[in-house]
Amino acid sequence: MPDLSVRAAEAVELMDDPDADLRMLEQTYRRFQLVNAVVSRPGLIYRRDVRPRARGHRVRILDVGAGGGDLCRSLAARLRRDGLAAQITALDPDERAMRWAETHDDGAGARYRRERTGDLVAAGEQFDIVLSNHLLHHLGPDEVSALLTESERIVAPGGLVVHHDIARSPTAYRLYAAGTAPFAGNLLAGSFIRTDGLLSIRRSYTVAELADIAPVGWEARQGFPYRVQLRWEHPDPRP
Repeated sequence: MPDLSVRAAEAVELMDDPDADLRMLEQTYRRFQLVNAVVSRPGLIYRRDVRPRARGHRVRILDVGAGGGDLCRSLAARLRRDGLAAQITALDPDERAMRWAETHDDGAGARYRRERTGDLVAAGEQFDIVLSNHLLHHLGPDEVSALLTESERIVAPGGLVVHHDIARSPTAYRLYAAGTAPFAGNLLAGSFIRTDGLLSIRRSYTVAELADIAPVGWEARQGFPYRVQLRWEHPDPRP
């Protein structure tokens, strides 16, 4: 059992290696949707943060650090089911991720862009909802702070920013290790899901650590199970 009292800031996930085995990387993207359906609860994200803002107009959604695009596809399917219109943009600087996600769009109709939030700030683009899932733990404290500042600048008046991630804890580590062990030789075989998932927990922030990083106006929340989120709502100047 590793020491989880402090963040393993120097740990590097296998899928972040530019020379990572492409077949294993693509299998990881393929399995993300299944794993994140359990861990990240995209249905809850949709019901709480997306659907209320999508009623009555075509909502612009940005997924930052979209990886294989599983959150984009999940949100698109739910929006279609409810007859709601949206333009979803998947943003990730990793060309491998964006190429795979675009090839496996599955009718989501998302736009896939190999850029960073700073590029969108420079272009003056805005979105009604800015989301990320499992991005924060890839960033150092200064990078998290920059992301939050840039998120404020690309969300439209009245819009919402929510960055979701894992919460670092010994219990989360033990549960993930135990929960993925039976599938390591079958469902998760040939992917980085199990190894990188355990590294992700070691690299993740606690809610208290995120509260210390976040600027004034941001809310750090503890979620269930073993989740954290940073939320910010743009003041709406309309009466």
